[in-house]
Amino acid sequence: MLTLKHPNDVIHIHVSYVPTPQHLGEPKTKPTQLSVRTLNSMGIQPNFIIARSEKYLDRRRRERFALFCNMHADNIISNPDLESVYEIPIVLQEQNLDIKIQEQLNLKPRKSDLKRWKLLVNSIKSSKKKSATIAIVGKYFGTGDYQLRDSYAALFDAIDHASWKVGIQIKTHWIDAEKVEKDGVNIIGKPDGLIVPIGWGERGAEGMIAAAGYAREKKIPYLGLCYGMQLAAISFARDILDFKDANTTENNPDTKHQVIHLMPAQKKFMERRAYGGTMRLGAWKAKVKIGTRAYSIYKTEDTSERHRHRYEFNDEFEKDFESKGLVISARSTIENLAEIIELPESIHPFYFGTQGHPEYKSRPLSPHPIFIAFIEACNKTE
Repeated sequence: MLTLKHPNDVIHIHVSYVPTPQHLGEPKTKPTQLSVRTLNSMGIQPNFIIARSEKYLDRRRRERFALFCNMHADNIISNPDLESVYEIPIVLQEQNLDIKIQEQLNLKPRKSDLKRWKLLVNSIKSSKKKSATIAIVGKYFGTGDYQLRDSYAALFDAIDHASWKVGIQIKTHWIDAEKVEKDGVNIIGKPDGLIVPIGWGERGAEGMIAAAGYAREKKIPYLGLCYGMQLAAISFARDILDFKDANTTENNPDTKHQVIHLMPAQKKFMERRAYGGTMRLGAWKAKVKIGTRAYSIYKTEDTSERHRHRYEFNDEFEKDFESKGLVISARSTIENLAEIIELPESIHPFYFGTQGHPEYKSRPLSPHPIFIAFIEACNKTE
């Protein structure tokens, strides 16, 4: 075991749940005692225990841990339920976990500076005078009788990060794209903003296309992410260019108007069912057109976003789209692929689709500028 071979270089932090049964009213340490005993049987002795519980551990519980787990009571770290998960680093620092870890590793102790993080937590917990509702029309929410937030975890985090920066309370309304197909776009209502996020395949796609068109017609701020950008292009082609059969070849290979398609090099692989290597993955650089909304957001011509997709905007239709006002405001620097599409502010208050995934690059202390701009646009909705 590494902890035995390198006692000064490796430590073991054991995270364990400490339940508080309602009929007893006190936290029970036995599950953690048993898990530590199992670790001991494999030759592993934890240096720290992070105890997840509903409330802070009292001294009595810490001492029982120390007695039965062969540890010092000060190395039992309490991690209670909190109003915000972003408070956890502060709670751990208050118990000097950062200093204790450094001491265990024979490092010179250095106190963590959490000033900016504490300001963030204050911003999260402070009451907001303004609020906005964002509808998210996706295809991965439903799981039986429940709705699954984790399918779009990065998206929800990015919305949170930007809303804290802007100082607006955001309420999200999750809408199953298949229900939009069945019941019509009126179920979307009148949100302050609308997002069509990532996705694959035909299921729910028509509902997402309809949602993109609804946002365009009703002048609702719209953000299309990856598939949401592609489907916004399809909606525009059908409604504005009058290409009624416009589609992505992913869903309809026989469409005459292949607005979204595979590049020729990818087609050869796909025909042989050699799917490996046919996706654009990871960071891809792009050149942003000066004078566009994208440029006002990035404030630079050179940018980069993470990608995870296979199909691309078909440049054969570029002139058709731009003749009706839709702008391709960013292209990849390597293959000159369409990265961002948008409608000018003279046509729509905020209509923006990106082939990349800005939600993957958003961080609590550095929200992604696309989400900041989108939420600011939502706040302007009358």
